[in-house]
This record gives sequence, C-alpha cells and structure tokens, in this order.
Amino acid sequence: MPAVFGPTANLVTKLVLCTAVAGLVVLVGAGWLVPMTGYATEQGIVQEQPVPFSHEHHVGGLGLDCRYCHTSVEVSANAGLPPTHVCMTCHSQIWTNAKVLEPVRQSLAEGQPIRWNRINALPDYVFFNHSIHVAKGVGCTTCHGPIDSMPLTWKGASLRMSWCLDCHRDPAPNLRPREEVFNPDWKRTADTPSGQQLLAQYHIHPETLSDCSVCHR
Repeated sequence: MPAVFGPTANLVTKLVLCTAVAGLVVLVGAGWLVPMTGYATEQGIVQEQPVPFSHEHHVGGLGLDCRYCHTSVEVSANAGLPPTHVCMTCHSQIWTNAKVLEPVRQSLAEGQPIRWNRINALPDYVFFNHSIHVAKGVGCTTCHGPIDSMPLTWKGASLRMSWCLDCHRDPAPNLRPREEVFNPDWKRTADTPSGQQLLAQYHIHPETLSDCSVCHR
C-alpha cells in the first residue's frame, strides 16, 4: 500500500506551524506597538488649519503671553481659543491685506468663528482641567511641548493614559514656580525650589492622583 504522506510532509507541517506561530506573534506585537507610535497618537504631526498660525512667530518671536489668546486657562477646564476680534487687535493694523489672513477677515465680517482643527484631543470619558494644572505649577510646555518654536502647531505629547499616569504618580519633576508656568524658556536653576519642595508647597498628594475618579467622572 503506497504511503499517504510523502517524505517531505513532516518538513512542510513544521514550516506551516512555525509560520502560523510567527504570524500570531507579529499580530500580537503589532497590536501592542502600533497604538504607541506617533502615527497612532498623532504626536509630532502638524494638523492643517484654516489659518497657518505660527506660535514660533507670535510667542517665540513677539513674546505674546499664552493668556493673551487662551484667556480662560487659569480659571476653566478649557484653555479657550481666541475670538476673531483678538486676532484683529493687531491685524487691523498690520498685514491688513495679506491673503493668508483672508479667513480671519471673513470671520470678522460674517460674525462666524474660525473653525480650528483640534490638536490635543482627549476622549469624552476623560476629564482634564487646565486651571488646576496651572495652579499646581505645571508649565504649558510640559504637555504642549516646545510650543514657542513651532512654526505650525503639532501635538507635543502622546496624551496616552500611561503618559498621564507617569506624571500623576511622580509629578515633582514637572513642577515649577507658578510665576513661570507660562514661560516657555524656563529652566530649573540652583535657586529654583526643588520638585519635592513645590510638591509640599502646592499640597499635591501623588498617592491619590492615580485614583480612577480623578480623570474619569
């Protein structure tokens, strides 16, 4: 009676099984790694906007304070976006006919706000409050990256849950004096209070900051 399987059957079977296992490992690895890539989190990716606003020019070059445009950042959960008339405070006098600012002039004429594309978006089930972070000495650049050197704005951090938890569990390295929160060029010096000193001064208790209810309400 002839053999059902040829002499290479074992080899083929092993190759098929090894390929299947390798494929499974690749799929599991991809499922774990891909969500952490910049492509998935959009970290470092410039978002197209109706007006190519440059923080590098306005903040780094002209020295505008963050609060000039983001007026509610110290008192509200949302930092706020500037209404068109704030932009026109300057641009009714300079670059008055620039083509790139046509959407701003049109917005003012029609009384319709500019529809900016959100860069730092969090899921609806995540609660984030700008004002408490500012009050506790967390600088803008801690989350938004080197905003003063961005010719076009990109996402400065992944904003993944693990990224937030790393800071909540050990906030001291990210704390600075309150008067320096909006200073994009701030650097810790020998005269700066240590992170641990600021932790005590601001009455921050890391042991409770990783409770689920802090961010999920």
